[in-house]
Amino acid sequence: MSDIRHSLLRRDALSAAKEVLYHLDIYFSSQLQSAPLPPLVDKGPAELLEEFLFQVPKERGVPPKRLNSLQELQLLEIMCNYFQEQTKDSVRQLIFSSLFSPQGNKADDNRMALLGKLVSMAVAVCRVPVLECAAFWLQRTPAVYCVRLARALVDDYCNLVPGSIQTLKQIFSASPRFCCQFITAVTALYDLSSDDLIPPSELLELIVSWIFEDPRLILITFLNTPIAANLPIGFLELTPLTGLIRWCVKAPLAYKRKQKASLSNGHPNTKIATDSTEGDDGDCHQLYSKLHLTVLQVLMMLQGHLTEKNLYGRLGLVPFDHVVPLVEEINRLSDELNPLNASKEIELALDRLAQALQVAMASGALLCTRDDLRTVCSRLPHNNLLQLVISGPVQQPTHGALPPGFYPHIHTPPLGYPAHPALPAHPALPAHPVQTFLPGMTFPYRPIR
Repeated sequence: MSDIRHSLLRRDALSAAKEVLYHLDIYFSSQLQSAPLPPLVDKGPAELLEEFLFQVPKERGVPPKRLNSLQELQLLEIMCNYFQEQTKDSVRQLIFSSLFSPQGNKADDNRMALLGKLVSMAVAVCRVPVLECAAFWLQRTPAVYCVRLARALVDDYCNLVPGSIQTLKQIFSASPRFCCQFITAVTALYDLSSDDLIPPSELLELIVSWIFEDPRLILITFLNTPIAANLPIGFLELTPLTGLIRWCVKAPLAYKRKQKASLSNGHPNTKIATDSTEGDDGDCHQLYSKLHLTVLQVLMMLQGHLTEKNLYGRLGLVPFDHVVPLVEEINRLSDELNPLNASKEIELALDRLAQALQVAMASGALLCTRDDLRTVCSRLPHNNLLQLVISGPVQQPTHGALPPGFYPHIHTPPLGYPAHPALPAHPALPAHPVQTFLPGMTFPYRPIR
């Protein structure tokens, strides 16, 4: 590798970066031919990548090189073209992973910045191989880095250029796997814990349109990935279900908190500002209702998929460990908002929570007992639907005369009490005489005084 490094030092930055990709391609292709398992990146190639692609000098005390904007754009084009032209998917995935897997060193900041720009460019020009590589990267990289990539894309397509969200919307049919992972990362980023972490309305509308068009999008990673019963900690979840449930449940309270904060600041006192804010929030509430319905429909699909993968009862796609902090956040928000002024929002949030918990438990996505739910939800405000869910169904004795799936009336007496003896039949009562109608007789009406 030292000879290659000396030859690269004599080149300009762009040709050196292109040469590094060429040598890396040869290296991994030969490694894959000799070993069936994916090879690890040796120290030599990793150092070449950091020095000539991410512009991190090898020698200490040497100032890092800086590419100007035009050179950076040309570098991104070189990388996009390479991944587009590489026909072997295994080599493409290995090189993408070796380029952008965090190493815990000073090159990681440059690595993440270049990754965000590369994926953003791939979205703009619809480079599907790059998007597929990014989807696998999101699946195998710690969540803290995935959130950084999601934030870069949201900044580019929701904040930087108005209307550019339509470009992001079009990749739905090009790379559904990337869309699924992007939704998972976005729900991890925007957890509604503060007003700054409420998803932008354009982003919300985008995600709802994707999921409503094809609800199975949520399950693409889960359905196409070999899965063990124990998932690694610190990575994105297999599906965005938990994050989407958090959005739907917390949204009424989070937007009420946002509205309360804006009113307390004293700025939107005019009727025009207030009406415009309520109008925007009203559109978002409709989107959250639509999203909540779709999430419940997806949860109902899961029992069959979990059974097919032999994971029913073994893998919780809605982890109970994530339900606990969600319930605590709802309780905190309910206490923070005045129940007298936010009773409708609290009721809606608890109704959605109860529905999600019930359907998730029934489908096998949430693995916990009713006693666990009672303990966790004991401090929440009272809600009739939630009480029914945590109480569970009434257990009835089997009844031989009833068909399968038919539940007897809920008010049947407990088994501890004897059945009432049959009452004797009443004797037949004599027939009442028929009253004859007399048309000439007047009705004596006396008003009450």
